[in-house]
Amino acid sequence: MMDKDKIDKKDHILDVAEKVFSELGYDGASTRMISGEAGVNMAMLNYYFGSKEGLYLAIFERKISAFRTLLQNIGNDDSISAWDKMERCIDNYVERIIANNCFQKLINRELTLNKRTELTDKMANILMTNVHEFKKILQEGVDKGLFCKDIDQELTIMVIFGTKNYLINSSHMSSRVMGHDILDPNYLETQLKPRMKAFMKQLLKSYLVKQ
Repeated sequence: MMDKDKIDKKDHILDVAEKVFSELGYDGASTRMISGEAGVNMAMLNYYFGSKEGLYLAIFERKISAFRTLLQNIGNDDSISAWDKMERCIDNYVERIIANNCFQKLINRELTLNKRTELTDKMANILMTNVHEFKKILQEGVDKGLFCKDIDQELTIMVIFGTKNYLINSSHMSSRVMGHDILDPNYLETQLKPRMKAFMKQLLKSYLVKQ
């Protein structure tokens, strides 16, 4: 029972910290502020996470590793083609970026400041594990003759991640382009999510799959 209590307490702290970091950024948030919001003392927070950086990376790893497991399960499914895998990855990716809008802002806030620090290096290393899962599926499609052999794998991945980055980082501009407030949760869920899935699949299929 004690272990479950510990896990629940850690998850509660991570949930609160994710919200605080996404609103204030890494530099603007403090562990004292987070411990206060979470209703735990500083000693407990330090015991679990060691430091502000440790807490930040724990939030990051929790979210990214869950998606990594999902990508690996899709990638290891021998019963479906590389294109079917890519479709499933796109569906899950779009679901996650819409559902975890708060977390996406948290990532983008730090990684798009163009400041290279030990923290951003660690974040990039964690994110690269998911990039590698996408690349494995792209390579499988090439090896099995389903995808064109001269596809640019790196730029394909940047198109997938880059579309999301523009929507979230430039919400003022993308709202104008889309003709709708993209921060409106109902619009995100009912219109943008299905539209984005359909667009990404059509775009990538026409580029990747041999005609």
